[in-house]
Formats: sequence, structure tokens, C-alpha cells
Amino acid sequence: MSENEKIKKISIVVSKGSLEGVYPGLIMANGARMEGIEVNVFFTFFGMDAITKSKMNNIKVATVGNPAMGIPTLIGAIPGMSSFATNKMKKKMEELDIPPVPEFIEMISDAGGKLYACLATVEMFNLKKEDFCEELDGILTVGDFYKLAAGGEIIFT
Repeated sequence: MSENEKIKKISIVVSKGSLEGVYPGLIMANGARMEGIEVNVFFTFFGMDAITKSKMNNIKVATVGNPAMGIPTLIGAIPGMSSFATNKMKKKMEELDIPPVPEFIEMISDAGGKLYACLATVEMFNLKKEDFCEELDGILTVGDFYKLAAGGEIIFT
């Protein structure tokens, strides 16, 4: 592969607030930074839970309506099932040395990745800049995000 064919910049959209919705974007962003690729992560809708101080430590596995869980929705709706699945997944992630969400956000930021919240979603959920973790680089419109993403790849998780 020639130098011109290598990816130089990616922009990742994180839109889901469940554990299995947030981690793919974080893992891809961290991996890209480790490869020297410029990274912008744009959090929108419930994906913003990963950068919201009051929620980033409490992200859970979605057990209802998640066909990948391999359990019927009715079973997934049993009280405590989401907590059980979340604890099980977090334990496995810890064994694999995958950091918790706040630590992952900090790692990406420290490695030079840029983290942004979606202005429309911020306004819709009545959030303010101080509601977010300190690693947040800004609150952008979709148009501003596209300007940042220009010339690179966009990944929607």
C-alpha cells in the first residue's frame, strides 16, 4: 500500500448510549490514534452519555431489543437483567485490559483525539458545556462536524 492510500483522518459518530454502542467508537478512535491517524469523535443523541459527567460511569448493556444478546426481549426486560449483563461484560473487559468509559475518553484525548458534542442534541436534552467531561473539545453543529471531517473517512457506530 502506498503512502497516498493510507487513511490520514477519520471522524467517528457515536449515537448509541449503551455499552455495546459506545465502545466500538472508542476502540476505533483509540486504535486510529495509535496508528497516527487524526481522529474526531462526534457524540450525538444517547451516545453523548459517554461524555456526560453524570452518566459516563453508568453506561449499561441493552438487553431489550438487542438480537445479538441471544435472549428473548421478555427475558431481557426482567429487572436486573441489564445490570447482570453489564457486570458480566465489564468483568470480561477488565480481564482484557479494556478501560472503563471515562478512562478511555481520557486516553483518546491525551493521544490527541478530538471529542465533540452535537449542538442540536445538546439543545434538545437541555445540556450545557459544564455537563460534559473536561476532555470535550467543543459543541458543534452538524455542518461544523462535516467541515472537520472533510478529506477523511466518516464512520457511524
